[in-house]
Amino acid sequence: MNLRRLILPLLAVALFVAAPLSAVAAKYLAAGSPDPVRLLPPPPESGTAEQAADLASVVAAYTARTPEDAAAGKDEVDFSIESFAAVIGPWFQAEELPRTFALFRQVERETRTVTNAGKDFWQRTRPYMADERLRPVAPEISASYPSGHSTRATVFALLLAELLPGQREEILAFGRAVGWHRVQGGVHYLTDIYAGRVLGQALAQEFLRSEAFLRDWAEVGAELAAAAEPVSAG
Repeated sequence: MNLRRLILPLLAVALFVAAPLSAVAAKYLAAGSPDPVRLLPPPPESGTAEQAADLASVVAAYTARTPEDAAAGKDEVDFSIESFAAVIGPWFQAEELPRTFALFRQVERETRTVTNAGKDFWQRTRPYMADERLRPVAPEISASYPSGHSTRATVFALLLAELLPGQREEILAFGRAVGWHRVQGGVHYLTDIYAGRVLGQALAQEFLRSEAFLRDWAEVGAELAAAAEPVSAG
């Protein structure tokens, strides 16, 4: 009885402390939305002509890549929102844009959760595991379909293009290239990155329908405008 009297107050304190922490970590997406398993078609089945053609396209892209392509793929192994500074400009840095990077890091966490649900369901093996001619740019422990890089790059690019319309084409092209470099690196099939682009578009739309996201989005827009203005003036 005495033990119970001791434990119950401690549980109450723990719940009180945990509540504000969960409130700070606000989620933008509704649970299960979008659902990659319902949204995407299954990848080609092993042993089919369709799978063989998918693998052949990876081998062709891998063989035809230039040293510059290979270097870009290697640089993007640890792809994140910071990678877009290559096309936006050196001023696009976390130190200068704390609200912007906080929002995109939350977007990345939630996007990974959705992508991983698809990977866990289909459990597709990587192309370099099916053809020894492919030397991966970096070995991967996760499943292949859909491509996480392609999904995140598409989400980031679509949202950034809305925020920085003057650089829209360059941003979208960069996001698309991230997925393609994964094929050239032998770590993804074409169907993986296409699925990532479809999933990325669906995710971007879901984020832009979230009231919590739009509240933070307004602050990010103001922060980016203020940071980009001196650059434009210069």
